[in-house]
Amino acid sequence: MRSSSPSAGSPSPDAAPPASSRAPSNSLLTGPIAATLVKKSLPVAAGSIAMMLFNLVDAWFIARLGTQPLAAISFTFPVSFTVISLAIGLAIGTSAVVGRRLGRGEVDTVRRRATDALLLALLLGVAVTLVGQATVSSLFTALGADQALMPYIHDYMGIWYLGAIFVIAPRVLSSVLRAQGNTLVPGLMIGAAAILNGLLDPLLIFGWGPLPALGVGGAALATVISWSVMTLALLIYLRAMIALRDMTWSTLVDSWRELGRIALPAAVTSVFTPIAMALVTRIVADYGHAAVAAFGVGTRIDAIAQIAVLSLSMTLSPFVSQNHGAGRPERVKRAILGCFAFVLIWQLGVWGALQVLAPWLTGSYAETPEVGEVLRLFLWLVPLGLGAQGVVILANSSFNALHRPRRALELSVVRLFVLFVPLAWLGGQLAGPLGIFLGMMSANFVMALISWWQMRRTLRRRLEV
Repeated sequence: MRSSSPSAGSPSPDAAPPASSRAPSNSLLTGPIAATLVKKSLPVAAGSIAMMLFNLVDAWFIARLGTQPLAAISFTFPVSFTVISLAIGLAIGTSAVVGRRLGRGEVDTVRRRATDALLLALLLGVAVTLVGQATVSSLFTALGADQALMPYIHDYMGIWYLGAIFVIAPRVLSSVLRAQGNTLVPGLMIGAAAILNGLLDPLLIFGWGPLPALGVGGAALATVISWSVMTLALLIYLRAMIALRDMTWSTLVDSWRELGRIALPAAVTSVFTPIAMALVTRIVADYGHAAVAAFGVGTRIDAIAQIAVLSLSMTLSPFVSQNHGAGRPERVKRAILGCFAFVLIWQLGVWGALQVLAPWLTGSYAETPEVGEVLRLFLWLVPLGLGAQGVVILANSSFNALHRPRRALELSVVRLFVLFVPLAWLGGQLAGPLGIFLGMMSANFVMALISWWQMRRTLRRRLEV
């Protein structure tokens, strides 16, 4: 087991990093575990809410343009989410690598990895722009968009693809800050970007004064401007962490190899989730439009109900990385297993709150009694398994932080394609929507037990606790 202090040959943590990286790093290594995780998770939760508002505001303004523009934008979601998944994968890899190196006190290497991760983000952004611009017509035709929608798709994606680097780069830069324990600044910047986007949307979509009305292209431009401003602000804040001097091809390749070992499986895992949900949606579609409408509303409610879990997962990852790197396995064990217990209790409380709100939710979102009936079934069953799903999410985040990305990928594949989709299909065959929702809930419970067992096994073998 490694000593909890950096080795004699390692740079001192106080020798090089900027002040903004020292204090958060120490709090992750020495602060009370529960209080530290709660304090760091609150800004992430606020940022997550801001991101939801970001997307809702875009959709609301575009809906004012008519049905066809809104339908066209709906076709862009899977494509944009795929790019975002790549960014999330690279951000997870960056956070795990930077956090572990910070825990070891390897400040110079931290700067090198952060810089090389940013360069990789820029390279990926350029690649997405070039490939995306060349394949708009063929890709969206293959996705089922007809010629009536294609002009709107070209207007939107033509601008969105140009800003691809601003979709990827800020997520990587934010992950560097979170790896240091600084969750406040990324949360504030996401909130500021969401506000800027909301202000620019009506001006650019509908035009104002000398500004022409750009329609759906205006929504894309507002998004690109907002993310580019956030990217610039993060670059200024992190300028002390960017080290472009003394860069060599060999060090760049070493960095990209270390980042890629975690980033690639994490990106694949991120892409698998919407694929699995699309398959379940197809299963639900066999039971009519009312079932699909209720399922769509239910999944959006689920996303809001899991904000605490998702925020905690982004905070737990740098905590685990730093303490693992510093050779403090007992703190790693207590944090992970404590978070497992917390999310089970928290999400049970959320389930109870949803039962209280269910009459209002069904009355507000269900246009017909049929939709309301299916939605009520969804709210009764599926959220009951969200605590178990939270254990799976936190386990995957922790495995990535422990540099075990393959295990995280394996667990995701088992959950989604061995349990979640097959059990939903089997339940549908036996009992319709009720069976589908029971299958989804059961998959989460089974997977939580597997994830908990695998994590305890890893903590014993790898961390010697």
